[in-house]
Amino acid sequence: MNFTSPESLIFWTTIIFVVFFILLKKFAWKPILEAVKTREQSINDALLSAENAKKDLLNLQADNEKLLAEARAERDAMIKEARELKDKMIADAKGEAQAQGEKMISQAKASIESEKNAAMAEIKNQVSSLSIEIAEKLLKEELTNTEAQSKLVEKMLGEAKLN
Repeated sequence: MNFTSPESLIFWTTIIFVVFFILLKKFAWKPILEAVKTREQSINDALLSAENAKKDLLNLQADNEKLLAEARAERDAMIKEARELKDKMIADAKGEAQAQGEKMISQAKASIESEKNAAMAEIKNQVSSLSIEIAEKLLKEELTNTEAQSKLVEKMLGEAKLN
């Protein structure tokens, strides 16, 4: 047997290859496949984890937008309530001012009326005192002449006539 001939080289190469293949299958193939499976599983876990993180991020964004919308609605409600309170306070102040104004006007009218009544009473007193003076003068001048007394009374009343 010649080890250098091409037929023997093919034979020995085939035997070495089969032995090498059996050794690889027995000792190295399972760890290599397990490493590949482990790597594949870790890649799948990483992809799943990334997918879950993306979903969580989307949920957080939706929650944030929801909270932001609620905050805006609450802010709008507070602003509306503040405006209503402001309007109510203004209306109350206007009503109170109007009531006080009407009260002052009625007090002024009552004061004017009382002063008018006092002035009228004063005028009546003056008229009555003038009438008494006229009567005294008439009595002093002429007690017997009625025509002259009438003219004198009319003259005096004409001078003391009120508006």
